[in-house]
Amino acid sequence: MSKRAFDRQVLFQPTGIPPLGASVSLALQHLVAMIVGCVTPAIIVANTIGMPQEQRVLLIQSSLVLSAVSTLFQLFPIGRGSRWLRFGSGLPVILGVSFAYVPSMQAIAEESGSVATIAGAMVVGGAVALVVGLAVDKIRVLFPPVITGTVVFTIGLSLYPTAINYMAGGTSYTADYIAQHGLNPALTYGSWQNWALAAVTLAAVMILNNKGRGICKLASILIGMVFGYIVAAIFGMVSFADVGEAAWFSLPEFMPFGMEFDPAACIAIGILFAINSIQAIGDFTATTIGGMNRDPSNQELKGGIVAYGVTNALIALFGGLPTATYSQNVGIVTTNKVINRTVFTLASLFLLLAGVSPKFAAILTTIPQCVLGGATITVFSTIAMTGMKLIASQKLDARNTTIVGLSAALGVGISQASAALSQFPTEFTIIFGKSPVVIATIMAILLNLILPREDASSSGKD
Repeated sequence: MSKRAFDRQVLFQPTGIPPLGASVSLALQHLVAMIVGCVTPAIIVANTIGMPQEQRVLLIQSSLVLSAVSTLFQLFPIGRGSRWLRFGSGLPVILGVSFAYVPSMQAIAEESGSVATIAGAMVVGGAVALVVGLAVDKIRVLFPPVITGTVVFTIGLSLYPTAINYMAGGTSYTADYIAQHGLNPALTYGSWQNWALAAVTLAAVMILNNKGRGICKLASILIGMVFGYIVAAIFGMVSFADVGEAAWFSLPEFMPFGMEFDPAACIAIGILFAINSIQAIGDFTATTIGGMNRDPSNQELKGGIVAYGVTNALIALFGGLPTATYSQNVGIVTTNKVINRTVFTLASLFLLLAGVSPKFAAILTTIPQCVLGGATITVFSTIAMTGMKLIASQKLDARNTTIVGLSAALGVGISQASAALSQFPTEFTIIFGKSPVVIATIMAILLNLILPREDASSSGKD
């Protein structure tokens, strides 16, 4: 074996120094697969609140920087040899801001009008994840694939209205906003121009995803969004008025939005943290099975989820949004089998560099919302189909179809019927009526415990 071939073999080992060129290209591959998903939730929350430009930039910047920090904590665990004090999984994973929290964060933002309430709820959610991590070996039995599949499927469904609203133009583009920023009046919500631009972006993403090869296929969402962005700029639908004022370099601030603890918000986000802790088990397991041909150890799972909880509490202190393991990056690992820590460290450092530049974050805020919707609806559909794959991995008998169908129906149905819980207290509505994921998860767990299982001894009888 030549030295070059030997060096490349290091890519398929957890440690060692692989070739720089291959490491950089593979790191960029992970970066382009997740960066759109990482910044989009921050843009959605900022638009929901109607944040001023300076705060929008800060929220995006914090999301990028703290996602990088969270990833580094997972890559370089503290207390690797300890049975009880391990912090971090030590597995090749990438963390970024999670779409699973978006519906609840939108509801909380609409109610409170600030990120402070989300930050307070994240601290509580981090504590919940910490408890789940310490007890993960005892509670895994409550979350078989039919449950986790239902949860992931419902997350995807819950994001569809957000994508459609953005394809229509995004509700923050009022006439005053358009006039103030010197934008094309065609940006008004629901205009055919918005839909046309969203369709162009979506078409570009789909063509690249189905016909592209290599990096063009992998980065189909990013490239499609850039294409839509260029078309929008040609037609006067992009304003750079606020970009020039942004600094080239800046670090996130400590508690830039403050912190408030609202009981309803804390319960809603806390439940989602528990759910995402279990989902992280699936991502950790897929990573080790697909990339290392083994199951994750209990120490890796505990350390990973404990770090997930603690780092999210830290993120809240610096104005970021909740992070989670990114399944698209897990998919890359299971495809190319590259697990070397150097590659993932470089990806984190690239993400960190993007985050410490407010100028870069300011450019991201100029993306028309119809372009964002056209690109991300494919992400949301992929999330839903990932859940379907998990569900289909189990026997679709009457019991499992009842669990999935009834849980998703109640979760999505109640959240979409805006007046369904109008006679309940506001706190109850925020917890159970805004995010389909909460009700769907609770129902799926209860039905899984209550419904009788098929008797294997009599399953073959008439």
